[in-house]
Amino acid sequence: MKATRLFDLINIQMDGGIIDKFVGSKQNDQWKFYSTTDVIKSARELASGLANKGVKKGDCVGIVVYKNRAEWVIVDLALQYLGAISVPMYATISSREFEYILNEAEIKMVFVGDGDLFDKLSDAQANAPTLKDIVCFDKQGGRLHWQDLLSSNLLEQVETNSQSITSDDIVTIIYTSGTTGNPKGVVLSHSNVMSIVDSCRYFLPINRGDKVLSFLPINHIFERAILYLYTLVGTEVYFTGTDNLGGENGDLANVKPHYFTTVPRLLEKVYEKIYNKGLELTGIKKKLFFWALSLTNNFEHDYKPSFIEKIKLKIADALIFSKWRGALGGNVRAIAVGAAACPATIARVFSAAGVTITEGYGLTETSPVISLNRFDGLNKIGTVGPVLDMVDLKFIDDNNQLNASEGEIVVAGPNIMQGYYKQPEQTASVFIELEGKRYFKTGDIGMLVDGPQNKKFLKITDRKKELFKTSGGKYVAPAPIEAGLVSSFLIEQAMVIGDNRKFVSAIIVPAAEALEKYCQEHAIVSSDLGTMIKQPKVIEMYQQLVDDVNKDLGHVDQIKKFTLVSKPWEPIKSDGTESELTPTLKLKRRVILLKHHDDIESMYA
Repeated sequence: MKATRLFDLINIQMDGGIIDKFVGSKQNDQWKFYSTTDVIKSARELASGLANKGVKKGDCVGIVVYKNRAEWVIVDLALQYLGAISVPMYATISSREFEYILNEAEIKMVFVGDGDLFDKLSDAQANAPTLKDIVCFDKQGGRLHWQDLLSSNLLEQVETNSQSITSDDIVTIIYTSGTTGNPKGVVLSHSNVMSIVDSCRYFLPINRGDKVLSFLPINHIFERAILYLYTLVGTEVYFTGTDNLGGENGDLANVKPHYFTTVPRLLEKVYEKIYNKGLELTGIKKKLFFWALSLTNNFEHDYKPSFIEKIKLKIADALIFSKWRGALGGNVRAIAVGAAACPATIARVFSAAGVTITEGYGLTETSPVISLNRFDGLNKIGTVGPVLDMVDLKFIDDNNQLNASEGEIVVAGPNIMQGYYKQPEQTASVFIELEGKRYFKTGDIGMLVDGPQNKKFLKITDRKKELFKTSGGKYVAPAPIEAGLVSSFLIEQAMVIGDNRKFVSAIIVPAAEALEKYCQEHAIVSSDLGTMIKQPKVIEMYQQLVDDVNKDLGHVDQIKKFTLVSKPWEPIKSDGTESELTPTLKLKRRVILLKHHDDIESMYA
């Protein structure tokens, strides 16, 4: 059977036999699983119940959870059977953002997880006239529960509806963070996401019956596309959260997965724990630990060790590496890393220890994969892998002219989104016509480099767009945060930092005259700006200003550290060095990052 729509995938799984533990999550600390037949039956009955409620093809239905759960899959499948459009949302967004999405997408119904989500959506419902029902995944008093909707009276209609759905029909709208203002809804069809499933199927080291962990949010297209691959292959999917992974009783140790996806920050935490344990050792044990660690320094996937090196690696594996694998459950073959760049050190350490790190690249707008390092040896550390065969990738310069070697990455292919929902101008701004073909502009700068098996590998070298991701994979828009900082009369200039970093920080240039006056009023030494910014009372005062800005920000966006600098940024430099500002006084982020490299590194040390 050839799958053309996403709901065809579970039928292919069914053809190979029922998976008794297809999807599961914990309820009251106990695993609850749904088999293949359980999922199909529940999804069809839910679709029938939704039809009773008036949900029809083209209607938008929201899903909001704090933690992945098996019922998410059932709702997603039910909506696909009806031809309704799923609109997953992050549980941590503000009430204003909830209201904006609910209204723009004209959402009729929302399924919510535990915690305060029902209350959050109830508050937003007051200003969202299309939202009629809020449905709970967990029983909460007399509130509408998802199982209350299960019905069999319209099953024939559901079947008829599903047969009429084509691969070109819209399956989901995924809202992404905007650099300023409101989020944008990325419109994806069945064929957009199916093209990723078809292209990546054989690049993942997973087999039928394997155990996989899923803890990255399913509302993100990265984890969701992988979930569809799990469905096709027929793995056992264990949904969990990042708060319950490590330790003797964590899900890594108990589930012993063969594969999972993650963001670099989680691997960084594991590495930090390993390294710190090594520091605690003494004598010969400590020497052995750091000797084994040193063997990973020059690891490459196509490296051919000498006979002596093989012996060293075997000893290191028996004494050290096997314990590292044990910390991940003992069975992990590979880990797919996405959402942010993976540090080369992390990729080398884990891969050398027998857990292959496969880093890829893509965006929500590309469903998401553009390129991917693979388990079969086509893997080069420091790159994001070979470009998928179906993707036509080119580079353009700042004038939108083709550049053969390096530039902004533009792509065409069946995985490219339909556009931004109800935003024709925004959609037009990210597409370009080249040689009679329509290409999506990624906003990232890259180049192709040589790699194993004479293949070209994509390397991301810079980020053209200002929006950045932390190493935890969360988008942060710096402009609104910077605007909040410079609104204070004591701050002249500010730049927010955090791309591929653990947290958000800031470089702040104080307003010299205002700060001098403040120091005089508070009897603080104020001979020059360089002296003032080192005074404890001054630093304390700026901390309060930062705290005031943080009050209006989500946890991920909040500034965790800052550095005060004494030299203001200028559009023209008299000493001949490159200016920090453009002629229109916009920040040249690359220049500021270079000039304040040491200050920045000290904040993340």
